[in-house]
Amino acid sequence: MSFTEKVVWITGASSGIGAAMARDWAARGAHLILSGRDQGRLAEVAKDCGETLILPFDVRDDAALANANAKALAWKGGVDIAVANAGVSQRSRALKTDMQVYRDIIAIDLTAQIAFSQSLIGHMAERGSGKLLFISSIAGKVGVPMRTGYSAVKFGLAGYADALRAELSVNGVDVHVIYPGSVATDVAKNAFTADGEKRGRSDSIIDNGIPADEAAKTMIDAVAAGTREIIVARGAEEQMGEMCRTPEALLDQVAAMVADGYMDKMEA
Repeated sequence: MSFTEKVVWITGASSGIGAAMARDWAARGAHLILSGRDQGRLAEVAKDCGETLILPFDVRDDAALANANAKALAWKGGVDIAVANAGVSQRSRALKTDMQVYRDIIAIDLTAQIAFSQSLIGHMAERGSGKLLFISSIAGKVGVPMRTGYSAVKFGLAGYADALRAELSVNGVDVHVIYPGSVATDVAKNAFTADGEKRGRSDSIIDNGIPADEAAKTMIDAVAAGTREIIVARGAEEQMGEMCRTPEALLDQVAAMVADGYMDKMEA
């Protein structure tokens, strides 16, 4: 499909996958609405995206979301594609993690993303068209050590999206769930640690991941092709995503990661 003149609203658009998707969609002729908390960083992304509307807000703020939603719908008469991308990751053992970390991850990565989509589904259903994209993770297909909260919300987001897809199938609205593996972004650097502080450093797995612009192109090409479940990963992570249909061997493989000292390496 062509994205020319389509209005695409992306949360978490100031960096990483969100920023890369914005630039790719702009190159395909789309109009971008960019949201995130940092207006300055959104403005830097907007420089590469042609005609753009910047709507900075905290995804946990319901009043701010309602205000942004009204502005987004009024800008060019509607939103054609919405990308629920805002989120934060985690790097901490469950045995050491404060309960507040779980509450914060759920609020940011799950509840706020549901609220974002709920604010748009009535508009899309009434128009009889639209696309909703949810950025889950390979960790939303298989529980990964050091990411108990993150895996929980990414599984939950995929479940919401799958059920929503069925409901909206009679309204002309498409739902796509994207499962990235390691993509070279600041996701590990910005991840919550056991006490809720930012980790402040990346790791080799992320640093050597798929370049964000390459991952974004793969995702958008798959959306254009109508693919509903989109795995964007390499090597072992790609195999993990595919092996979810036969989970026994996969569960053994993940347990072996822990036995081999994976969590010690993450904490080192």
